[in-house]
Amino acid sequence: MYFDYFGLKEAPFRITPNTEYWYAGGQRGEMLAALLYAIGQGEGIIKVVGEVGSGKTMLCRKLVIQLPDSIDSIYLGNPTLSPDDMLAAILADLGIDTPENGRQARLAQLNASLLARHEAGRRVVVFVEEAQGISLDNLEFLRLLTNLETATDKLLQIVLFGQPELDVHLAEPSIRQLKDRITLSLNLSPLSESEVADYLRARLSVAGYRGPDLFAPALITRMTQLSGGLSRRINVLADKTLLAAYAGQTHTLTPAHLDAAAGDAEMQPKRLASHLGWHRWAWLSAGLAAALGLLAFVAWQGLTPPPPVQTVRPATPSVAAPATLIAEQTRQTQRWLAQAAPGTHVIQLAAVKEATQAAVVMGRLDAATPQPVRVLHARSRGTPAWIILAGEFPDRRTAQAALSQLPAVPASLDLHQATPFLRTVGKLRSVVLPTG
Repeated sequence: MYFDYFGLKEAPFRITPNTEYWYAGGQRGEMLAALLYAIGQGEGIIKVVGEVGSGKTMLCRKLVIQLPDSIDSIYLGNPTLSPDDMLAAILADLGIDTPENGRQARLAQLNASLLARHEAGRRVVVFVEEAQGISLDNLEFLRLLTNLETATDKLLQIVLFGQPELDVHLAEPSIRQLKDRITLSLNLSPLSESEVADYLRARLSVAGYRGPDLFAPALITRMTQLSGGLSRRINVLADKTLLAAYAGQTHTLTPAHLDAAAGDAEMQPKRLASHLGWHRWAWLSAGLAAALGLLAFVAWQGLTPPPPVQTVRPATPSVAAPATLIAEQTRQTQRWLAQAAPGTHVIQLAAVKEATQAAVVMGRLDAATPQPVRVLHARSRGTPAWIILAGEFPDRRTAQAALSQLPAVPASLDLHQATPFLRTVGKLRSVVLPTG
C-alpha cells in the first residue's frame, strides 16, 4: 500500500472508529465535555443525533473511555432486540450471564444489581446505538427502565445515539413521555471546509506524517462538496485519493486523483447542511447551554428536572456550550456567595485555566464528592482560574472531616491546582473575578 511511500506508520483513514484518531474540532470536543457533564448529573435521557457517517460511534467510544471509574457502561448496538433480549444483554454486561425466565424476573435481577452498585457508590449508563431502528414500543420500554430508582437517585441512565429519523420517531404522541425525559439533545453537524482541512491534517499526523500539507485548498473544497462534511465519506475519499497518487507514483495530489477516488467509491456530491453555522450554534448557544444549565441548577436544588428546552435559532453565534454553561453556573455561585454566611466553609477541589476544562472536571467527579458542586471564576493562590467548589459546611471542623474523606483527583486531568483545600465564603468574596 501507500504507507511507506507517504511516510506513514499505518492507514490514517480507516472507517472503523479508533479513538486514537479522535478529532475534537467541529465542536466535537465541546460536545464530549457536555456529555460528560450531563452523565455526571445522573438524571434524564440524553440524545445524540447525526447523519450516517457523521461520527456518532467515535463520539460514543470516546465518551465511554472518558467516563469516571465510578460509572459502569453498557452498550446496546442491535436495534432489533426485544425487551426481554435487551434485559438479557444488560444483565450480561453487569456480570449476570444466566438471566431469569420472564421479564418481571429479569427486571428484579436488574434492580437488585443496580441497587448493589448504588450502595457501592457506582452508577450505570446504557449507550444505545442505531436508536432510530428501535420500535416505538421498545423505546418506551427503555424509558420504563429509567424508573428504577432509590428514594433520591436514578439507578440507570440512558444515552441514545441515532440518525435523524430518531427525531421523527420521538415526535410520535405515543412516546411523548420519553421525549419529555430528554434533558440533553445534541446534533452532530457536518464539518465545514476549514474543519475538513484540520481533520485531514490531524489524522495524517497521528499516522506519522510529518511533511507539508498533502491536500491543497482546491482539493479540500472539492472533498467537502463530495463528502458533505461527513467524516466517514472524508475517510473514504482521502484513502482512495492517496492510493490513486501512489499508483501514479507522485506525491502531489491532484483533482484528477480525487475524481478517480470519487468515481471508485461511486460518490456524488453530498450537499453540506445549508445552515451549517446556524445548526451548530443553535444547539451550542440555546439548546445545550439551557438544557445543561437547568439540569445543573435542579441538581443543586434537589428538584425534578423540567421538560427539555427546545432549540431556537439565535440571532448571532455565541460562545461554545461548556463555556456558556460554566459562566451561567458561576453567576449562580456568585448569587449564593452574596447571601451565604461569611464563615461558611467549602472545599476547593481543583482549579483550571479554561471554562471548558472546568466542565470536563465537573463531569468526571466521583459520586462521593460532597454536594452541592459549584464553579466560580476567581483568584486561586493569586492566579485567575475557574475553581470547582464542593460542599457547604457551617464550620471548619465539619469541612475538614469531609476533606479528609475525599477520593483522589484523577491524575489524567490537566489541573492548575489539584490538591483540595478549604476556603470560606468571606475569603472567596474578595477574590471573585468577572465571568467575561
